[in-house]
Amino acid sequence: MNQEKLETISSELGELLKLKDYSFTCAESCTGGWVGHALTSIPGSSEWFGSSFVTYSYEAKTQILGVSSEDLDNFGAVSEEIVEQMVSGALHKSGANVGVAISGIAGPAGGTDTKPVGTVCFAWKMEGQDVITSTEYFAGERNEIRYSSVERALMGTIELVKKN
Repeated sequence: MNQEKLETISSELGELLKLKDYSFTCAESCTGGWVGHALTSIPGSSEWFGSSFVTYSYEAKTQILGVSSEDLDNFGAVSEEIVEQMVSGALHKSGANVGVAISGIAGPAGGTDTKPVGTVCFAWKMEGQDVITSTEYFAGERNEIRYSSVERALMGTIELVKKN
């Protein structure tokens, strides 16, 4: 795990967001605010980062981000269907132009045959565009999985912003 690398990636994202006059938000579950922490480690990040949402429980996902409790019961929190709703809710609540949502199983417990430890779902959305979702599998201990999730969330956001 490399904090300097996260700062470099966060800095690159911030420069892109500033260049395009975009604001960013995130909805985090398994990363517990680590994306927000990485971004706010960059001086001046308030120019392009206004809010993030740590919604760890089902209740928080429904009450704060407007995620469907029926969908949570049907798909589980670690699903592309749920992260899609999380990122849409975060954009709606924050008024940001671009966002990411993350939900995963960082372990050491909680994995199943269909969703083993290391399964992490992502959703990226830019205002006025379709959501992009992805499910990734990361190896390692709990914090290694969480670190990899933060890095992937930031890199995916950079890719999205560069395309637009």
